[in-house]
Amino acid sequence: MRFSYRLVMAGAVVFLASAALFVHQNGVSPAPRLVRAASNSAGLNLLPGMPPVLDPNNLYSADAPGMISPVIKNFPTRVYVPNSKSDTVDIIDPNTYKIIGHFALPKHTRGLLEPQHVVPSWDLKQLWVAQDLGNQLTLIDPATGKEGKTIPVDDPYNMYYTPDGKYALVMAERMKRIDFRDAHTMQIVNKVPVNCDGVNHADFSPDGRYMLATCEFSNEMIKVDIPNQKVIAHMKLEPKGMPQDCRISPDGKVFYVANMEANGVHVIDGDSFKQIGFIPTGKGAHGIYFSRDSKYMYVSNRDEGSVTLIDTATRKIFTKWVIPGHGSPDMGGVSADGKSLWLSGRYNSEVYVFDTSNGNLRARIHVGEQPHGLCFYPQPGRYSLGHTGNMR
Repeated sequence: MRFSYRLVMAGAVVFLASAALFVHQNGVSPAPRLVRAASNSAGLNLLPGMPPVLDPNNLYSADAPGMISPVIKNFPTRVYVPNSKSDTVDIIDPNTYKIIGHFALPKHTRGLLEPQHVVPSWDLKQLWVAQDLGNQLTLIDPATGKEGKTIPVDDPYNMYYTPDGKYALVMAERMKRIDFRDAHTMQIVNKVPVNCDGVNHADFSPDGRYMLATCEFSNEMIKVDIPNQKVIAHMKLEPKGMPQDCRISPDGKVFYVANMEANGVHVIDGDSFKQIGFIPTGKGAHGIYFSRDSKYMYVSNRDEGSVTLIDTATRKIFTKWVIPGHGSPDMGGVSADGKSLWLSGRYNSEVYVFDTSNGNLRARIHVGEQPHGLCFYPQPGRYSLGHTGNMR
């Protein structure tokens, strides 16, 4: 499929992007496409080297169905499931709901490795299995679904990428650090102390110049200056709890933070770094994902076995999907076509597949013990910011 983008905005000025920009991002030359220039009407002063913002009113405009990069368009569609208490990865064919691959992660200790998340690289070409107790990353080649090399990395509970693609950000939760590593070699560049407990999930501002991250065990958020690689602010959350996933809204105006003890989602103004609201969603609010049309935000409520849908235009609850007979929906992602939501069942050794048109449960797939940050791949988008597929 040819990879193209159209920016549809009344009165907007569009510019023809050069093929050289796309080569820089993905290593191939596509047909010409229209994009908004880096100095766009939103007045964004982008992080140098960051791809242009296509639509300031929808940061996820490149994530719609069919917008698969030519770099990954021939990759087989798979769901990669890290089983944190089995030290294994299960690979599911989403067309049949069957496990078609499985491998054990390389052991170097008697203790658990605890694979937590499967993370797409910024250039989309690789997947990494982050194993925090094992202090290692294991490569998966998404072109074949095969296990690759394993490299030593301190405490990779989760991993993100700076929007310019230069650095991998390892969320070294146990060590209370965010480590800036070269995105290609994974060599350490800077170890940034965070002075909070349980740093683990994050997202970036529209201009890519700062990141907000959650600190699960100290009930706070931190703001990270990306160009200067340092923490510049801390903020406690109300109501108190254990903040988990963090995602910026499609319009870029606020950040949403799921809180599993407060049982809802904090709404945060990232620029002023102030909490401006709270949306109760359900017991154990944990993961946050967006529909492919950006109209809805899916919030997994792990402790009550449900998913709450929030209308992104109004920030009001639209509906709730409940797993029959209960469950423990945790982390995952939306299918490339947007027709299904895939979530790990953390404490039920299973994966859930929801029909996004009506919330019906299409499948419960038995996997290893305590599946966590599963990754549906490939996904639409120009580049990956990490986690289980935060694409833009």
